[in-house]
Formats: sequence, C-alpha cells, structure tokens
Amino acid sequence: MKNWKKTGLTALAGSLVAFSANAGEMSVSGSANLTYTGNSGQEDAASNSNNTDIGSDGSRWGMARSLTFSGSGEMDNGWTVSVSQTIANGATTAHGITLDMGDMGSLNYENSTGSRGIGKIADMIPTADEDAGNGLDTNGTATGSGISGKVSGGVKGFHYSKAMDMVEIGLGYAPKGGANVGNGGTSGSGANASSVGGFVKVDPMDGLEVGAGWGEVANATAGQEGQTDDHETYYASYVYGPVTFAYQYSEIDVYNSSSDSENEAFGILYAVNDELSLSYQDRTNEVAGNTVDEEITGWSAAYTMGSMTFKAHRNQGDGMDNTVSMESEHTEVGVTFAF
Repeated sequence: MKNWKKTGLTALAGSLVAFSANAGEMSVSGSANLTYTGNSGQEDAASNSNNTDIGSDGSRWGMARSLTFSGSGEMDNGWTVSVSQTIANGATTAHGITLDMGDMGSLNYENSTGSRGIGKIADMIPTADEDAGNGLDTNGTATGSGISGKVSGGVKGFHYSKAMDMVEIGLGYAPKGGANVGNGGTSGSGANASSVGGFVKVDPMDGLEVGAGWGEVANATAGQEGQTDDHETYYASYVYGPVTFAYQYSEIDVYNSSSDSENEAFGILYAVNDELSLSYQDRTNEVAGNTVDEEITGWSAAYTMGSMTFKAHRNQGDGMDNTVSMESEHTEVGVTFAF
C-alpha cells in the first residue's frame, strides 16, 4: 500500500492521475489474482442431455484484480470520518462512509454487502483460503450459487459497533429497496421490507470467543413491511497456540413457509508457521420437511511470501439445495499479489 499524506497532492504517475486532500490522508491499495479452477460432479452431468461433453467445462484459467481508494480526516471534535471505494475487474463493487466516534463507537453506511448487524457474524468458521461453499453450484448450471442456510444482514445500509472491555456489540439496519441510491435519490416503487439485526461477542477468557446474533431480514418473495424471515446464529471459537477451532449453529424461519432451515458448521485451522496455514470445514444444512440434507466439506491452504500468496482449496457438496441428485465439486489453485 502507498499513502499520500500531503495536502494538495497534484500529480501521480506523470499527469495521468491526480489526487487532492484537505487536512487528511488518502491511500490506494490493490491486488491481482490468477487462478486455475476445475469443477465436476453435477456441473459436468448437466452439460447436455446425452453426456457427450462431460468434463468439457471450457477454459480453467481466470484473473481478478481490484483497487481500493480510501480517504480519511479528523474532525474538530476529534472524531474521524473515512470513505472508501473498491473497483474490482473494472466495476465498482463496494463503497462506504464510516464515522469513528471514539468511545461512543463507530457508525458506517455501505452499499453492496450483507455485512451489518447479524451479517457481521454470519460465518465465523476459520479458513486459510475460501470457505467450504466457494464455487459450489446448486444444480450444475447456476455457477457459484453457493450454499444454503447462512444468515444475512440485508443488502445495504447502516452498521453501529462498540467494544467495551471483553464485550462487543453491533446493530444493523438495511433500509427497504433493492437498488443502490445516489445522492438525493430514492429506489422507487416495489421496495422490499427493511432488515434489522444485531450481535453480541464476549471474550470470557484468553483464546475463547462466543457470540450470538438475531435479525429480521426482508423475505425474497413477499416484499412488504412486516413480511420478514427471522434469522439467528450462535458460535464459539477457541484459539490454542497455532490451532483455531470454531463451531456455529444458525436458524432461518422463513416467512409464510414451512421450509425453515437449520445450519451447523465447524472448522479447524492450523498455522504451521508464519507463512503456511491449513484448514478444514464441514457444513450441514437441513430444511424442514425435506429428507435430504445439504452436506459440504472443504479444505484449504495458504502460503505467503512477502506480498505474494499461494492459495488452494477443494470443496465438495452432496444434496445441494437439499436435492438428492445434485452434487458439486470445486478445486482452485491460485496466486495473489498485493500492492
């Protein structure tokens, strides 16, 4: 990462790019990622009706790149305000504003993320690379649609957090409306219900962390105020030397439906040394009235040398979308450069 702290910075890289800041700080960071990926299972079987092209899943090489621009400054009362925007693969993927109020906690507003309130602790299972659901498909054609049963904090909105000794609390609010809204605009008609949620974390002893979260999230199909799904999750994580173990249980009570879900997950991460980490995850999602459980396992590894990281993960899912015939496997190796 490179930082520019001088007010009125006028040029970067010749005359192509210019930045300016008033009594603040601006920074730019980025990453480039090159991967080789293989998918199999139901994804191959769904390729065509007579299975003549099983295994023919096209090019397996891919690249991702991102740049994050951020700026911050101190207000007269000592509070700090910061703004950030991430551009991934040429498109804006995330941007937000954060107000750090010191002992009063912090408040932020972000677009394009479910990480607020209960969404902040949606997945507390450790991993060296990606989680066990990465790259898995529910039916062989919905690429990367992932796993079922994870709690959420809504698509976009506000998050407040405050840490007090061994306790941390978080509250989230995602206003109704699915579209991102510009300054002075609204999202128009047909908005879904608002989402609210929160969490509490406690560190009762060295190495041990426990937490719980609750929330009401807009139902994907109902789309009116009061028509929300009830989300709740509980987890415990323990660090002993180089080993981290975590267990998490989540429930989603779906509005006006009997298809409620229960999700259990556990994982272990072993930090072999400062450079090498290995992890394993196991996840099971059960839907009420369904005889098939979604069962997912995955392992991952990461090795870091300076600003370069080699990563690999292998994920396998049976009963995807709680359907007996749906299977998916995803293997990925890659290298990431951070700058």
